[in-house]
Amino acid sequence: MAASGAASGSGWLAGLSQDWSADPAAMPTARKYLIFGVMAFGQFMALFDIQIVSASLSDVQAGLAAGPDEVSWVQTAYLMAELVMIPLSAYLARAMSTRWLFMLSAGLFTASSLLCGLAWNMESMIAFRALQGFTGGAMVPLVFAVGFTLFTGKQRAMIPAILGTVAVIAPTLGPTVGGLITQAFDWRWLFFINIVPGIVVTALSALILRVDRAQPAMFARIDWSHFIAMAVFLGGLQFVLEEGPRNDWFGDPEIAIGAWLSFVAFLLFLERAFFSKNPIVTLKPFRRPIFVFACLFSLVIGFGMYASIYLIPVYLARVRGFDSLQIGTTVFVVGIAQIASTFIAASLSQRIDMRWMIAVGLTLFAWSLWLTSHMTSEWGFWELVFPQAVRGLALMLCIVPSVNMALSAFPPAELGAASGLFNLMRNLGGAVGIAMVNTWLQDDTRIAAARLGEALGHHATSASGQLQALAARLAATIPDPAEAQLTASAVFARIVGREALTLAFDDVFRLMAWMFLAALAIVPFCRPAPGATPPPADAGAH
Repeated sequence: MAASGAASGSGWLAGLSQDWSADPAAMPTARKYLIFGVMAFGQFMALFDIQIVSASLSDVQAGLAAGPDEVSWVQTAYLMAELVMIPLSAYLARAMSTRWLFMLSAGLFTASSLLCGLAWNMESMIAFRALQGFTGGAMVPLVFAVGFTLFTGKQRAMIPAILGTVAVIAPTLGPTVGGLITQAFDWRWLFFINIVPGIVVTALSALILRVDRAQPAMFARIDWSHFIAMAVFLGGLQFVLEEGPRNDWFGDPEIAIGAWLSFVAFLLFLERAFFSKNPIVTLKPFRRPIFVFACLFSLVIGFGMYASIYLIPVYLARVRGFDSLQIGTTVFVVGIAQIASTFIAASLSQRIDMRWMIAVGLTLFAWSLWLTSHMTSEWGFWELVFPQAVRGLALMLCIVPSVNMALSAFPPAELGAASGLFNLMRNLGGAVGIAMVNTWLQDDTRIAAARLGEALGHHATSASGQLQALAARLAATIPDPAEAQLTASAVFARIVGREALTLAFDDVFRLMAWMFLAALAIVPFCRPAPGATPPPADAGAH
């Protein structure tokens, strides 16, 4: 019995470790799902950790005795490093194989999570967060490439739906779960929770992820100037977008220098991409017009998705005064709606033209933003349920066809590069979106406050009467009339500021709605090239 059990166990392990790199599409379906599940969970970890610290930055700041300007780099460092790794992952996957790259990515992500939890000052935290973002960034595009390599037909239709759900739910859950962990334990556990699942993902990746073969000779031909240009370009761009809204954009010398360096590095990056014999990032996928349009859609979707995920919690915290649990409960409606629509979107992708599907998705997304642009300072969970549910449905109708447009026609050898560029565009859209809506929010709040002040000036008698009535009510608890008057004035000013901020949120959502409607103009041009069909099931063998 024992011998039989041992033999059975060794046979099971041997089956898991069998090498299918010569023909990954021919591997058993159960193994395909296991590989995809492990990689999708790794992607979830990498995206989840982008926002997990956002609700706990004040605790991190206090724990590391840092200043308010320094603590923002806990997120910025992660995003900058992740942005560099995403397009680099395709080259590294070819050089060292998907198996070893994903395993190292998961392992180093886990180790850097431990180091983040053990950080002793802000400098060490920023360094470890950059390492965490850089190593975790490889897991995001690899799962798209492997999913489209392994699956065909109806099974493939579920890939963009599942990964799109992960891409939205992970950053949406991050602030809520992070806030709960900080309240229940300590901010260091924001990073320690990655250790056990990270070890499991690393071990399973080493054991089962055999879908291609390494080409180690590529390491000897790395174009380092191309790599440095890409790192400076993307890192500098992220820095400018993160710091610009807080520091008067190009009025700040550091931001101006960062923008100039990023622009010069971008020109060098393009020169190397076109003329290098072995470019780090190939731009060949852009030779397909439909891929270009899919990337434009990814940019717009990333803008709307990350900006809306950012704006609603800010509104709930600053206008309504919600705590992290209330905010998380409110915004999670998007995730629930998206999960519910995952199978609908996957099924429709097999039945209707992708252009019709993304047109409906963009229209619904614009409608959800337009509904949200009518917020008042009293809106809460129930008022936001329907607009957010529409947005969750719209996200899947946008993401699924855009992923299919971008990746379905590429052979396995080119999927890595295409996936890296496509995911890069979504993240760039998110970075640009958050920076732009922050700027719009600040500018529109000032404009709305000025208009409210002007309106109150035109109706001074009414405003004065309301102020006196408020002071009279406060007099019941504040005996000193002068103090009651000052308190009433402060409360009145806060009310005006709250209303001005609410009007600014409405203006920002309205602008975003028009942007999504404008994106409809390119839908008719998204026709697949003649003969551009998905690669056959046995394409991985070539």
